[in-house]
Amino acid sequence: MLGNFSFGDYFKEDAIPMAWEFFTETLGLDPERLWVTVHHSDEEAAEIWHTGVGVPKERIQYLDEDNWWRMADTGPNGPCSEIFWDKGPEYGPDGGPENPEADERFVEIWNLVFMQFDQQPDGTQVPLPKPSIDTGAGLERVLSVLQGVDAVWGTDEFVRLVDGVASIAGVTDRDPKSTVSLQILADHARSTTFLVNDGVFPSNEERGYVLRRIVRRAVRHAYILGVESQVMARLVDLVVEIMGPAYEELVENREFIRDVLDREEESFRRTLESGSAILDKHLGELQGGQPLAGDVAFQLHDTYGFPLELTQEITAERDVEVDVAGFEAAMAEQRTRAKEDYAKKSASAADMSVFQELVAEHGPTEFVGRDTDDATGTVLLVTDDSIVLDRTPFYAESGGQIGDIGTIETATGTAHVVDTVYAAAGQHRHLLSRVDGHIEVGQEATARIDAPRRNAIRRNHTGTHLVHAALRRVLGDHVKQQGSWVGPDRLRFDFSHYEPLTSDQIAQIEDLVNTDVLSNHQVDHTEMSMADAQERGAIAFFGDKYGDVVRVLDAGPNSVELCGGTHVSALGDIGLVKIVSEGSIGSNLRRIEAVSGDSTVGLLRGEEAKLSEAAELVGVPVDGLLDGIQKRLNELAELEDEVKKLRSAAAAGRSGELASEAVDGVVVARVDGVGRDDLKEMAQALKNEGLRAVVLGAALDGGGVSLVSVVADTGAFNAAELIADAAKAVRGGGGKGADFAMAGGKDAEALDDALGMVREAAGIA
Repeated sequence: MLGNFSFGDYFKEDAIPMAWEFFTETLGLDPERLWVTVHHSDEEAAEIWHTGVGVPKERIQYLDEDNWWRMADTGPNGPCSEIFWDKGPEYGPDGGPENPEADERFVEIWNLVFMQFDQQPDGTQVPLPKPSIDTGAGLERVLSVLQGVDAVWGTDEFVRLVDGVASIAGVTDRDPKSTVSLQILADHARSTTFLVNDGVFPSNEERGYVLRRIVRRAVRHAYILGVESQVMARLVDLVVEIMGPAYEELVENREFIRDVLDREEESFRRTLESGSAILDKHLGELQGGQPLAGDVAFQLHDTYGFPLELTQEITAERDVEVDVAGFEAAMAEQRTRAKEDYAKKSASAADMSVFQELVAEHGPTEFVGRDTDDATGTVLLVTDDSIVLDRTPFYAESGGQIGDIGTIETATGTAHVVDTVYAAAGQHRHLLSRVDGHIEVGQEATARIDAPRRNAIRRNHTGTHLVHAALRRVLGDHVKQQGSWVGPDRLRFDFSHYEPLTSDQIAQIEDLVNTDVLSNHQVDHTEMSMADAQERGAIAFFGDKYGDVVRVLDAGPNSVELCGGTHVSALGDIGLVKIVSEGSIGSNLRRIEAVSGDSTVGLLRGEEAKLSEAAELVGVPVDGLLDGIQKRLNELAELEDEVKKLRSAAAAGRSGELASEAVDGVVVARVDGVGRDDLKEMAQALKNEGLRAVVLGAALDGGGVSLVSVVADTGAFNAAELIADAAKAVRGGGGKGADFAMAGGKDAEALDDALGMVREAAGIA
């Protein structure tokens, strides 16, 4: 969409001639094929089009609601004026844009919104003091007009895209159905490539959900075209090849975009086949005109990740409707269950109305804990398990940082605070483990936090910001915070990324963080307007809600973020930061856990103790531990080889004994006290004695059963068939080989009966 705005500068008398000049002179469109619409109340615009520009009155048409723009039921609004292109009589009847039968012939290519009124709640319109212009034009529609093609699919870039998609999909004959799928793939290849390039990840929320739906729709149409291999990465290559010269960042981010979309496609393809099979089954059972049941659509949504829109698209291709009311009822039932579960969990919570009344009377708690560890305040409320003060140094849990603990002391008692949370808007609620003595409303109190604990939290919180900055420097700007937890013993940081971090990447992140720590830069934590924060380049996150006044944390030269928590005064206060784990917590979501300060020292001491203990067990000094372990591993390998040889010899020896028990060239025997590999070797050795068939069974030391079946290369027996019933008898199953088969089972007590079945199958019972 192309557009430009005027806020209180030029208005109708300038915007209308500029639009006409752009189309007729700059782009060279034939003015005789341009039509104009205005709102039926906007004679001013109609007059400018006719007398100011020269559009004949018969090509100016008056429309109603279609030509009135409004943002909402109240607020700025005003009339619109549109420019239409006449594609010609071959596309439909005459009559201009107002003719509903001619919508294929007349295509809108320009829209001027005249924002000149402010609608009040009572419906009255108040003229805006500075009327404004909002211009919109569809770039691809304009291109199709300039190139004289029927639709956007005929424009140069889309022709290249669609042809490229057809080549990738192996489509040579373009019937109407395959053409639609090719066009959808071309459009979605472009949109998904640009979305990921802009830092959007597939997810179940907001922009990520839109991207996920587009990817899934693209994959489904590739599926319709018979493309069995993954296609999204190749589509990215096609888009970059065509559009990379104009958008250099696509070239730079090609591999990243390919990886994100390839992983999303891989995930969805696993569910598409099974989900489509279920949908096909239910569609096949429908009678003529019968809709797809809402609970089936809900199952596809809830279990297989099919959005309702995708199910509707598939069913529409077969002229089947979806029982949307039934789907919504199933969704509502699920929400009700979730609310009931939440209500059960919250049933024991204190009645919040008392806190809401308190904050209405006294306002939010004054938090003074950024600069001091203790403060005096007045007790406003005492409940069975909590206290509220008018001012406090206790930080209430928010933004990932846990609440403070400590004491609240008055002349008559001491309360022991085990957590601090928000009760109502801005109101700190101090949760108590016990009160020594008693505390009353109106008393003056001294509130004192656990300062060493808070200092540890400060270190971890500022460290979290350094970790975030380092992640973005190592992995890319697509990394966005998705959650965090900051306590005294560790920090946890959740972020968007599409693959596990390598050991080298983790080391780079640690190095960058600790370089910042050692720089000992001053940490500035200041309050400012949101506009100033944005000008400073502070990172804010899509979907988060911020007020007009925010706190900005400058944690050294590489990290500027919005944050309301508590922090160190200089980066050197954090101490050494060590990452202790990294892993997946969901689709395209990763989690890092790390320690800082005293916790890092404790971690290193613990690791040293483990190394010393390991060295002592191996019988070497710590600096010789690796050589000592390698020596023991070599000795173990030699012992295992020796045991293997002994077992082979024992198996060979026992084979002769079992061979003597053969009946008509067949041995079926139970051999306990051996493992699966030993059983296999023993059976092979017996076969080499010239037997027709050998079946051995063993109850394994670790539990369960193993069966081995070996038959002569030429003979009447099939190895798998000999033990098929026996495997079922021991509650198991196994291989299908004709000459050799192994099976496993769970029921050792049924082994003897199972071997009896084998004897019957072999005809030697």
